[in-house]
Amino acid sequence: MSKVWLITGASRGLGRSILEAALRDGGKVLATARNTERFDDLKARYGENLATFELDVTNESHAKEAVSEAVRRFGRLDVLVNNAGYGHIQPFEHVASEDFRAQIETNFFGVVNLTRAAIPIMRVQGSGYIFQVSSAGGRISSPGLSAYQAAKWAVGGFSDVVGKEVSHFGIRVCTLEPGGMRTEWGHQAGSTLEHLPEDYHASLADFKTLIDAYVGHEVGDPERVAGLIVTLATRPTLPARLLLGSDAWHVVEADQQARNDAMQRWKPVTFAADFDAASPAWPSE
Repeated sequence: MSKVWLITGASRGLGRSILEAALRDGGKVLATARNTERFDDLKARYGENLATFELDVTNESHAKEAVSEAVRRFGRLDVLVNNAGYGHIQPFEHVASEDFRAQIETNFFGVVNLTRAAIPIMRVQGSGYIFQVSSAGGRISSPGLSAYQAAKWAVGGFSDVVGKEVSHFGIRVCTLEPGGMRTEWGHQAGSTLEHLPEDYHASLADFKTLIDAYVGHEVGDPERVAGLIVTLATRPTLPARLLLGSDAWHVVEADQQARNDAMQRWKPVTFAADFDAASPAWPSE
């Protein structure tokens, strides 16, 4: 039986690749975006297998309407892909509060809204897949990405908890954590850091140089990632989190090693918080 998909942010980038892969696989898809005219070419090709919905993921009532529309059009909902999101690179001090909040609303609360709307449907069905498109940035910290990575860390923690709550309903929740991919993300994110403030050269200059050189040369292939997601939606078991891309693996592995080293170094101070604990041996400077 063909699966019914709902994909957010499906008009471009990875979302568009997932949409096309699901349709090629015979799936029926409700594709959402702020501008649904971008789906006209696919609607002409796939006909009734593709429905579209103009969606602002930050609006909880819109999220519920989108899920209801998928069920109305196709009778069920098998796979939700929370893909909508974006990032801006700037020092936190220079990020306007409105911009910071908007990134959190889209990247985190958009995921919350769609997940909340989908779970009751999938619970009654006794099955479903929820893929949260996060980032390797949901496990590491990169200077200049305070809002984006705060949201992605939140997505991972939220999804880990919800996945444990709903697994006995047959609902599988998997947070996908890709590294760099050749989409528009890097160009959009880097456009906000054309002029690095002088005070932040010490902490952001190297990262800016890395991003400037990496954009357009990312190792991640969005079409291959999309194909993997379509296959994952057939698997009986999934990890709570899945890194995608060799660059994601390497940066997260290095960060986890540094975190583990710091935990061990500060272990005496950690244990000193207990009742009747001895004074700690403080780490050397």
